[in-house]
Amino acid sequence: MISETLSLPSKKVTVAKTILITGSTSGIGLGIARAFAAAGYNIAFNGLEANGAEIAQQVADEFNVAHTFSPANLMQPAAIRDMVANAVKTFGTIDVLVNNAGIQHVAPIDQFPEEKWDAIIAINLTAAFHVTKAAWATMKEHKFGRIINIASAHGLAASEFKSAYVAAKHGLVGFTKTIGLEGAPYGITCNAICPGYVDTQLVESQIPQQAKAHNMTEKEVVEKIFLQRHAVKEFVPVELLAQTTLFLASDQAGTITGIALPVDAGWTAQ
Repeated sequence: MISETLSLPSKKVTVAKTILITGSTSGIGLGIARAFAAAGYNIAFNGLEANGAEIAQQVADEFNVAHTFSPANLMQPAAIRDMVANAVKTFGTIDVLVNNAGIQHVAPIDQFPEEKWDAIIAINLTAAFHVTKAAWATMKEHKFGRIINIASAHGLAASEFKSAYVAAKHGLVGFTKTIGLEGAPYGITCNAICPGYVDTQLVESQIPQQAKAHNMTEKEVVEKIFLQRHAVKEFVPVELLAQTTLFLASDQAGTITGIALPVDAGWTAQ
């Protein structure tokens, strides 16, 4: 169990640490939430799924941890501030923040819908700014914080037909470096994890889009588009990303900050 111990005259009281994860009721975010719940963290969940509150409750019950759930729309800064304030009010602080929420759309630039560009930039990049800004005061006050941004191999390299996503993830890597520098005097680290293709609903939703864009079958898309760039011809496991996040959140990782860590089956080594 990851915790800090408060020494009192008569006894010791152990207080669980708290993590807030955006987009944590599905996919990578849910995998991260389960790993931190297993480690004994309080979990502040966020998601737009209709049954998001139920998913959060199930995880909390399974691992016997305290939790909150917020359906905050990350395109709304006021809703983000309310979500963070509620977590701080409930648990006293936020020790770890994972900016994970993301959306995707695949299309050539001349066919890329402008509203899709705006939404992808807002959720994949701008939301991380708003959530980080909202959580900054409590981390600074407690002289401890671990901010982990789930970027992408597309934050380090580009692919056709993903102009908005690649732009947002490159921006998130730059944001990570800046916050790593700003947080250093206050015990706050900020790092980005850059996964390759992970077998999640987000990736599955891209397969028919990519098939149409490349005039391929869906099987060919998996082999020739997704895994073609992986030196290891497998999808990256959600569990690996969760364990990487746990390490970056640990006390042992206190001197790691401002990095963009590829977890990409060898994609960006090429």
